[in-house]
Order: sequence, then C-alpha cells, then structure tokens
Amino acid sequence: MVLAATLAAVLAGLRFRFVHVVVNGTSMLPTLRPGDRVLVRRMAARSLERGDLVVFARPREEQRSWMIKRVLAAPGDRVPRAEVPVLWGYQEPLVPPGRFVVVGDNPEDSYDSRQFGYLKAESLLGVVVGSSPRGSKRRNRRWPLGD
Repeated sequence: MVLAATLAAVLAGLRFRFVHVVVNGTSMLPTLRPGDRVLVRRMAARSLERGDLVVFARPREEQRSWMIKRVLAAPGDRVPRAEVPVLWGYQEPLVPPGRFVVVGDNPEDSYDSRQFGYLKAESLLGVVVGSSPRGSKRRNRRWPLGD
C-alpha cells in the first residue's frame, strides 16, 4: 500500500515536471519537423544556456500558444545585434537578467527575437530534452537532440 502511494506520488511529480509538445510549423527545420514530438522539462529560466531549445508562450498574444526556438543569447551574454538587428534599439552591451534572445533554425520561416526582441523569462515553459519523429512509436524511438 505504501509502495503504491509512493509510486503514484513519483509519477504525479514526473507528470508535472515533463510535458510532450507536438511541433507545428517549419521554423525549426531541419532540427525539428512538423509532427515531431518533443519532451520538455519544466525548469527555471536561470539555468538555460546558448544553444538550448526552449518552449515558451508566444509573445504579444492574448490566447496562449507555445513556440519552440533556440537560445541565441542568455542573460550576461553579449547582445547579438548583428544577428538580431531589432536589438540595436537597446543600449546595454549584455543581455539583461530575465531576458533571452531566441531564434528559429529556419530564419526564412520563423517568428522570433528578430521580430519581437527579447523573450521574457516568465514566458518560458521549459527546455527540450528529447524528441521523436512524426509517426514513430514513443516507447522505443526517442533520442536526445543534437546540434
């Protein structure tokens, strides 16, 4: 009885800590394709690093929808003005605390920091820890993402 209760509590905790998200769109090609599933670990924004794939609430939208992008710069990194010209309007040399610069891997079809500027840390759902391609069996076709 105690083992079942403990197992139930552990599973409930994992269910809160991890979430599956299905990719919809081509902004992350070739890394992610429409229909791919990603496993997202909910986490605090302070532990993100350049290159991480993150899921966050779409900026400037009343109805919440999720987006997946790559972290180009984290707090304390140099502001990437050459890659993200919209950031020329900001005076600080480093990305401020609580802000991130995110971009899609397919710049021709990506709504990202190149249009909306900094991403606020409170918009973050979590970091992508793995993916499986569209149509694969979840239990035996999951692998870590590579760059």
